[in-house]
This record gives sequence, structure tokens and C-alpha cells, in this order.
Amino acid sequence: MLRLWVTGYRSYELNVFGEHDPKITIIKYALKQAFMQLLDEQQLDWIITGPNMGIEQWAAEVAGTLRANYGVRLAIMAPYENYTVRWNETNQAAFVNRTKSADFFAATSNTPYQSPAQLKNYQRFMLKHTDQALMIYDPEHPGKPKFDYQSIQLYQEQAKKDYPLKLLDFYDLEDAAQEYQEQHPMQH
Repeated sequence: MLRLWVTGYRSYELNVFGEHDPKITIIKYALKQAFMQLLDEQQLDWIITGPNMGIEQWAAEVAGTLRANYGVRLAIMAPYENYTVRWNETNQAAFVNRTKSADFFAATSNTPYQSPAQLKNYQRFMLKHTDQALMIYDPEHPGKPKFDYQSIQLYQEQAKKDYPLKLLDFYDLEDAAQEYQEQHPMQH
């Protein structure tokens, strides 16, 4: 059984401010290719991601498309209760729909945000309950995911077991964009 933690940049960190941005198509394509590679290599049973708008929610959408044909299950984990309380109504509604379509949804803390310790506990939970991680992240452009990246690196150093991390950086996304364009040429 393979449980994959998927995380990465928030949408605003990628300058994506609308659901029709073409960057989303490429990111979802790159995520699907990574998931399919894992499915080819070994059984990918669970895609486990967080609630953040951006890579995590796009990963949840891609996981949903793989469910019927591959039996991949989706879990969405939040670091605390009422995670989306400050989001606008549209984003909150989209998140609720994603959690309803997930196979599992829960928060690692049963209280609203109180301290950064909840975020650390979330990272520990994700590391303990997954077998490897996939991040759309470039260490040269840190942003918010640097905390998950550092947590994974520390876990790799300290864990008594192998914990692979696959990084998809901006060069990988450029390659995915080119491959996508080749497969989907513009119709004139």
C-alpha cells in the first residue's frame, strides 16, 4: 500500500488568481503524470493532501479523476478546525465540495487555530501516515511550502525508514507544458 502526501505552492505564489488560468491545466497535467508514474511502478492507494488553495486542491481534483479507473482514494487533512473560515464564500463552497467527494476528510486538531504548534503537529501527522511525498516546489523560490520541505528533509534524516520525496520544480513544469502542448496542439 502506498500513501502519498502531495503539497506545494499556494495559488497566489504561482500568480494564479482565477480558476481558468492556463497554468492550472499544466500543473494538473504534471500532477497526473506523476501519479500515473507511481501507479505504473507500484500500487498508489491513497493521495493525501491538505486544504490549501493551489497545488493541494488541484491534486485533490486530479485524484478524483483517477478514482474510477485506478481505485486511488483521496484524503484531505486540515491542520485545524475551521481552516477555511477566512476564505471567501466561493472558495469555501469549492472546498466543501472537494471534501464531500473525498474518501476521507478530517483535521489533525479539533480546535480552531491557536498556535503554530498545530501546523507542526499536522506535518508530523502527514509524515507518519504517508510513505512518500510529492511536492511542486523549487527550493530556489521558497514560499510557504518551504516549511513542509524542511520538515520532510528533517524526517528523512531522522526517520528509521526510507521516505522518498519527489520534487517537481519550475523546470519540470516547463517540460510538462511543452509535453502538454505537443499532445494538445492548438486547433485552428
